[in-house]
Amino acid sequence: MAAPPGRWARSFRTPGRHGYAVEFSPYLPGRLACAASQYYGIAGSGTLVVLDQNESGVGVFRSFEWNDGLFDVTWSENNAHLLITCSGDGSLQLWDTAKATGPLQVYREHVQEVYSVDWSQTRGEQLVVSGSWDQTAKLWDPAVGKSLCTFMGHEGVIYSTIWSPHIPGCFASASGDQTLRVWDVKTARVKIVIPAHQAEILTCDWCKYNENLLVTGAVDCSLRGWDLRNVRQPVFELLGHSYAVRRVKFSPFHASLLASCSYDFTVRFWDFSKPDPLLETVEHHTEFTCGLDLSLDNPKQVADCAWDETVKIYTPLCLTVPL
Repeated sequence: MAAPPGRWARSFRTPGRHGYAVEFSPYLPGRLACAASQYYGIAGSGTLVVLDQNESGVGVFRSFEWNDGLFDVTWSENNAHLLITCSGDGSLQLWDTAKATGPLQVYREHVQEVYSVDWSQTRGEQLVVSGSWDQTAKLWDPAVGKSLCTFMGHEGVIYSTIWSPHIPGCFASASGDQTLRVWDVKTARVKIVIPAHQAEILTCDWCKYNENLLVTGAVDCSLRGWDLRNVRQPVFELLGHSYAVRRVKFSPFHASLLASCSYDFTVRFWDFSKPDPLLETVEHHTEFTCGLDLSLDNPKQVADCAWDETVKIYTPLCLTVPL
């Protein structure tokens, strides 16, 4: 793929597989994983592709098959070789990239599609949270064959479950019931319920620099920031997408920078501290853009994936200049 002027870019094809999620390894620079599904995730199987970047481009390090679509992926925070995916058959799969076969474990408790999975970033905690269309979130220790706890309260599909990078045992969930919820695993109860949009909420993320700040993205095409100390009104609203916001990620390197991808085929970069917050719109996909991540190792590197059977790794123009 020819890169636009000033933007370094690489592209990798996933033939017959439509990308749902991509995540950089927290341990190995240049390694990332993509969870993809056959037939747009409506039917068929799924593939987990582990990619490595080198001087000559992007290549497959490992590829694993599953008998149903894969919708999300998360790397272990304790072991550079382990990751977990989640699937349309209601299961989670634990994979070891040091081995060509797998999975090591399969966790089957959700009764509908599992759309979200996240590994806790708190060192020493071996905790994973999953969110499902069965309206529950579940807490897992990958070393234990069954869930530790089930969180109930949402009245719609759970699309996103994300651990706080600041508060041990705390995660947020976003749902089709139009609420953002913050949970405490110690009490197995919801701490805060925020009616964040008047539409289904497909994604949420925590700010890496402010333990009280979260962002949501919804079918109403908007992104909203929420301060947990006062949730009556959003602290910012970002408008520009023309279709549903599928995934949002805060930057690991810039306190007020975030990125979002959408069913409008674009990825947008924002600085919510600026009067004109939209920094850049990247249009390099030809289908729904579902997966997005910002590298933990390289402040200028972004990866995304889409239903057009491609993974893109690139440097947005806005990250090549001081913010």
